[in-house]
Amino acid sequence: MSLAEALASAVDGVTTKVEFGRPRALVPLESWHRAALAAKDALGCRMFDWLGVEDAGRPGAVGERHAVTLHVVHPGERAGLLMRTELPSGEELPSVASVWAGAAWHEREAAEMFGIALAGHPDPRRLLLPDSFAGHPLRKDFVLAARVVRPWPGGLEPGEADTSAPSRRRLAPPGVPGPEWGPRREEPQQ
Repeated sequence: MSLAEALASAVDGVTTKVEFGRPRALVPLESWHRAALAAKDALGCRMFDWLGVEDAGRPGAVGERHAVTLHVVHPGERAGLLMRTELPSGEELPSVASVWAGAAWHEREAAEMFGIALAGHPDPRRLLLPDSFAGHPLRKDFVLAARVVRPWPGGLEPGEADTSAPSRRRLAPPGVPGPEWGPRREEPQQ
């Protein structure tokens, strides 16, 4: 029995799905913290590996739903458990930092970069971005600054500012001789 199947039998509402040849535990949001405790205490997954968030919105519904994935490891069996939950807009993700201390950094990053709210997190301070930064840069609906907005500090493109760059010599693929090698086409005599 895989760790995902063991978690599904230990916690109500948890289902399993095989994706890319690995079983994954699909956990309802209300059971997220309870499933994390069961994974550590009942299943022996004492080693935290990573926690990540994905903007799971579809076109026209971006930012309305996030998918949270957690991977922990049973060190004795050298087996991993992949847990996933869906976080609708306006809902809070129950923190698992009290279960695995290493999850605190990952949750803070997710909150800052995706704008998700954390319930029961021990340290709500910003982690990566300055306090003056507005927005959540890893969300699909975050508009990136373009060259039009910010002047490009590098060299100008050909044709910009009434300058033209010299044309570049066309390179042939390796092993292809240049046009000066080989027979030439003769012009017809008149």
